[in-house]
Amino acid sequence: MPINISSKLPAARTLAQEGIFTMPLERATQQDIRPLRIVILNIMPTKEQTETQLMRLLANSPLQVEVVLLHPATHISKNTPIEHLNAFYKTFDDIKDEKYDGLIITGAPVEQIPFEKVTYWQEMTQIMDWSRKNVYSTMYICWAAQAGLYYHYGIEKYPCEQKLSGIYLHKRTPNNWPLLRGFDDEFWAPHSRHSYVKKSDIQENPALEILCEFEDDGVYLVSAKRGRQIFVTGHPEYDANTLKTEYVRDIARGLDVPVPVHYFPDNDPSKPPVVRWRGHANLLFNNWLNYYVYQETPYDVKSIKNEE
Repeated sequence: MPINISSKLPAARTLAQEGIFTMPLERATQQDIRPLRIVILNIMPTKEQTETQLMRLLANSPLQVEVVLLHPATHISKNTPIEHLNAFYKTFDDIKDEKYDGLIITGAPVEQIPFEKVTYWQEMTQIMDWSRKNVYSTMYICWAAQAGLYYHYGIEKYPCEQKLSGIYLHKRTPNNWPLLRGFDDEFWAPHSRHSYVKKSDIQENPALEILCEFEDDGVYLVSAKRGRQIFVTGHPEYDANTLKTEYVRDIARGLDVPVPVHYFPDNDPSKPPVVRWRGHANLLFNNWLNYYVYQETPYDVKSIKNEE
């Protein structure tokens, strides 16, 4: 089944070129099917790129998905034209009286700033509070995962000695969580951030469970409330060249950043990067949509209840 998006959205053209089936909203409204309604709070600076990355993953499913794009009203985007935001995005005030099957909150390059100092933190907390009783399952990505763990569970973030950037080998925990169904024992996934959460802090909270780890102490997937909240500390949605683009940008700014690990052949930035995380990314989003959204959300989405 297709993902339902505006035919005028730039991501629609990109997905069509890739052979991914999308359905214009005008046609979708004529079908007697209730699609899954997914909100994407996009706080990445490169919004158009992130839209395409996430919609590509949401479209790789037999479920029909209707996407609503959201941006913070309290933040002025420097990298996305206001015309694009006005045409394709809503703000929290536009949707706060509605209920949705799922919510995705993206990362943002603000992990070196204290949470309370982020310009849109108050709006972010309003949305996180709203999600607990108006969305069945929320997926937090990268900085948003740290923000959600901090706001809901008091889990602090800590600065990395140097930027964590590259493709890392992960291990799943030996359990039967549906989110991990089909995962290999070991898999690769991208990370790009300046801060981290401690494994020990999460283990001390009985409401949280670590599902996947990496390196010696790294945390990748955390679940709470029977999947009502999923925290992903990496960037499985990244395209082949996203880490390269970030690395080149940082070097151009004069920043002392490492070459992304396990990414360029022979660790040589002049060589095309190797993609080794795409299968995991698709499986992660498919499992989330199927087991934590489609199979759990009430058919009448208005009957979603507050998290217990």
